[in-house]
Amino acid sequence: MKKLLLIYFSLFTTLTIRAQTETPDVQLIKESRAASNLALAKKDIKELSKFWLDDFIQIRGNGTFLVGKDTIISTWVDLFKSNPTTSYIRTPNEIIISVYDPTMAWEKGTWEGINTYSKGGSYSAMWKKKENIWKIQAELFVAIR
Repeated sequence: MKKLLLIYFSLFTTLTIRAQTETPDVQLIKESRAASNLALAKKDIKELSKFWLDDFIQIRGNGTFLVGKDTIISTWVDLFKSNPTTSYIRTPNEIIISVYDPTMAWEKGTWEGINTYSKGGSYSAMWKKKENIWKIQAELFVAIR
């Protein structure tokens, strides 16, 4: 657990340093992703879910999908009960704020699975800015490794 928290802290620090030259919205999304990774490491579903919209959609690495914040919270709770050593780290490679609609953003990157059916793969996320706060509308994970 200490090693995992050290990885999350290192990632958060790196993203914070890099974000100093980026737009404020890109920096906020990166900070939110780092905080959500930390919430995952701590198994804090309440904290993790604060980054999701109520109608959040998640397509998991194995191709199954979940719809709705409450449904997805329940699934995470069950996962950590059945396998408390499971965790995930999402590392953004690119975040783009829409020129068409600056309340939308696209994130893409890689994910790592820890004690899961897959070792990781690629992901993308759609972020929406509501009431000046960035939250995730949808995530798509593809298990590659």
